[in-house]
Amino acid sequence: MSKTVKLTIDDATYEFPIVEGSQGERAIDISTLRQRTGMITLDVGYANTGSCTSRITFMDGERGILRYRGIPVEQLAQHSSFVETAYLLIFGSLPTQRELTRFSVLLNDASLVHEDMKVFYQNFPRASHPMGILSAMVNALRSFYPELQDVEEEVDVTVTRLLSKVRTLAAMSYKISRGHTVVYPRPDLSYCANFLNMMFNSPVKPYVIDDEMVAALNVFWILHADHEQNCSTSTVRMVGSGRVNLYASISAGIAALWGPLHGGANQAVIEMLQDIAASGRSPRHYIERAKDRNDSFRLMGFGHRVYKTYDPRARIIKGTCDRVLAKQRIVDPLLDIAHEVEELALKDDYFLEHHLYPNVDFYSGIMLRAMGIPTNMFTVMFAIGRLPGWIAQWKESMDDNEWKLCRPRQIYTGPPQIDYVPVKSRG
Repeated sequence: MSKTVKLTIDDATYEFPIVEGSQGERAIDISTLRQRTGMITLDVGYANTGSCTSRITFMDGERGILRYRGIPVEQLAQHSSFVETAYLLIFGSLPTQRELTRFSVLLNDASLVHEDMKVFYQNFPRASHPMGILSAMVNALRSFYPELQDVEEEVDVTVTRLLSKVRTLAAMSYKISRGHTVVYPRPDLSYCANFLNMMFNSPVKPYVIDDEMVAALNVFWILHADHEQNCSTSTVRMVGSGRVNLYASISAGIAALWGPLHGGANQAVIEMLQDIAASGRSPRHYIERAKDRNDSFRLMGFGHRVYKTYDPRARIIKGTCDRVLAKQRIVDPLLDIAHEVEELALKDDYFLEHHLYPNVDFYSGIMLRAMGIPTNMFTVMFAIGRLPGWIAQWKESMDDNEWKLCRPRQIYTGPPQIDYVPVKSRG
């Protein structure tokens, strides 16, 4: 017999089914609540609301677990490539060698963008943020690449096209913003190596592909590939529920990721460390400020909405960051500050009691900075990494026969009915 819960409202009792996930998570299915009781639930920020069932990503914030399609992210970061991980997320299983080769070839074949798109870039003001440009350009892709006739072919081609072209669009935005010549993708390079070459190669100073940097970028993008129903992913699903095209849904996800409380956190960490360095004060001073509820200062890169222990991605990216700095022989004073901040926080009872551990953003910004990525491109890097997860979530929702148009409810707290008063009588 299915398990249920009972809800008593006034003198009436209602039963609602309990839904159990494959990892023991449990939820109360209240999809008929309003129909049966005339009431809704109120859950500001959706902290206790499940919007869907999904087979893509499993998270356990209490135990610090993150898995893609059942595979621990630690194993993927150590053994997989970003392209292979993208295939896993989008198509549901690790590819065979033949499937991986075909997927890689398709990504290379679709890496060029229409020359007319350069006109868009040239008309954006120079001060435009790359995230705003990327969101607009992804939406514009739909105009240059119309739908195909075969639905299955359309999805597969659109997916590979988007994965490949977003990388090219991001590199183009960087080059054009600096007034540099655009570097085109090379068919002989891997996904990550191609991006680095498009970013940093120039006629004046040819870029030498460094395997350590390529490996680091693979790890960075793998760790960001999906993260369950976060703000931007939920946005992609919600916009997609209107049955708009994939480009429009991803464009909306990019816009949602832009915020400093979401994808912009790694940029905020760097800016915070720069402020600490410029102030001349010790990191301990800022630790004490972060503990003061009356102080507006917030220690960026610590704590997470879901994780109540150490973010598993943070451990991986910290080691990757150390290797990049060692390889580049960079002595970064911001890294010294970051190490001291982390050491102080992990010994402080306040941080431990409030489960405020470093998250992936704390070290990822320092690593990107060491690789030569400008600060205003940090969130773009996040967006490229998150793209496979967004696509997988969009695709899953499109294939779900029970998926509905997203339409949250509200509790109105405004004034009751007020009669209209003509403007001449308003005093």
